[in-house]
Amino acid sequence: MADDLRRETLTQRVVREHRRVVLPLAIALGVNVVIYIAAVYPLSQRVANIQQRDRTAEEQLLAARRDHAQATGTLTGKDRAAAELATFYKDVLPQDLAGARRLTQLRLAQLARQSNLKFVRATFEPMNESKRTLTQLRIEMALSGTYSDVRAFIHQLETASEFVVVDNIELGQGAEGGPLSVTLHLSTYYRETTVRDAEP
Repeated sequence: MADDLRRETLTQRVVREHRRVVLPLAIALGVNVVIYIAAVYPLSQRVANIQQRDRTAEEQLLAARRDHAQATGTLTGKDRAAAELATFYKDVLPQDLAGARRLTQLRLAQLARQSNLKFVRATFEPMNESKRTLTQLRIEMALSGTYSDVRAFIHQLETASEFVVVDNIELGQGAEGGPLSVTLHLSTYYRETTVRDAEP
């Protein structure tokens, strides 16, 4: 307790002896505190709020750019798919029933001949289901020959540029030592040109 009194007395004596210096310093400190509370602190809060708003705006801008890029990519993908589909309709598929029959009949007979198979018969049946863009042309083709020739024919058919789908293959053994009989069930498709399609 004596130390506290001594320290208090020493402090009072220092303040009393240096009153000319201490008093202006105390006033300056008080003014600084008032200025900080009245002006600096609110201004720093305002700056912090502006920075936060800027960060939020930047994040929203980045999100908007990502969304825009994604939407643009989706539209580009749809446009590309539509263009490829139009090319498929125009360049790959036959344009009508006559074209589909001509294309498949001639080409299938040619592939059979190249594979050393005997062409027996072929039938064609269009299957036009309502609300479908494409018409299916079912083909049943009967051939005869050796097993290796049948394999070669099927390979050529699957790698040909014409759009023909192999639906089913039926193999039957001929007479003893004779050639195999083969019945192929195939499909191709064509898009009928309507009056609306033909209009410019």
